[in-house]
Amino acid sequence: MNIALIQQSCTTDKQHNLERGLQAAEAAAKAGAKIICFAELAFEPFYPQYKNPTDPAQNAETIPGPITEAFSSLAKAYGVVIILNLYEKDGEDLYDSSPVIDTDGSILGTTRMVHITDYACFYEKDYYTPGNNNAPVYDTEFGKIGVAICYDRHYPEYMRALGVAGADVVFIPQAGSVGEWPEGLYEAEVRTAAFQNGYFTALCNRVGEEPKLTFAGESFVCDPDGIVIAKAGEGTDEILYCDIDLESIKRSHAKRLFYRDRRPELYADWIGD
Repeated sequence: MNIALIQQSCTTDKQHNLERGLQAAEAAAKAGAKIICFAELAFEPFYPQYKNPTDPAQNAETIPGPITEAFSSLAKAYGVVIILNLYEKDGEDLYDSSPVIDTDGSILGTTRMVHITDYACFYEKDYYTPGNNNAPVYDTEFGKIGVAICYDRHYPEYMRALGVAGADVVFIPQAGSVGEWPEGLYEAEVRTAAFQNGYFTALCNRVGEEPKLTFAGESFVCDPDGIVIAKAGEGTDEILYCDIDLESIKRSHAKRLFYRDRRPELYADWIGD
């Protein structure tokens, strides 16, 4: 099965970004991709680079809404699954959200980022409400899909929850900037998550130069052995394609050994609140 990660830069023109995203998704579908994923806030500027926003809600939209409706039509036309990421408004609450659109154009559900950070140029607590949809796994005709939005990937308990729920592939919409972490570290932790949990990981990173940050790109896919099997360029606008074999999950160390030997009855006492 072929998957596609769409790594594209953004301007301040949201409609233009959306049109480019639709064109890229259509190209990926025509090239044979069955699951298509976008990076974090794929069609808009990265708002949290600015502290103390005046009215952040003006940039958010509902789900369903204009973005999901446009991609629902495309998903239905080509029979593909599409994972988006956008700034969601739900009543008074604002979320960093990834709706997952099925092959019939319906929205299977929405993953909301659970863990919200705050540090220089990532002032996310000024923008986002902590997610309240837990760690859902979506059952599609192309396999079971989990989503870990950016910062959530740092939490082993979140990544394990997706594995316990049966995810075959975990997609990670990310906004990772150049020099944000020591070289190779975020790739290493995603490789480790794939190995420990026995699923594919597919990280789709934001790319491009913005006023306060330069986003790195370098999207990549890992197999259940924790090996990087496809990687996009640094700073490039591109579609990263990767063929994955879901049957290989059964042969992973996690599926053969790690899940078998778990003792979850002990962990709550160790980890605590």
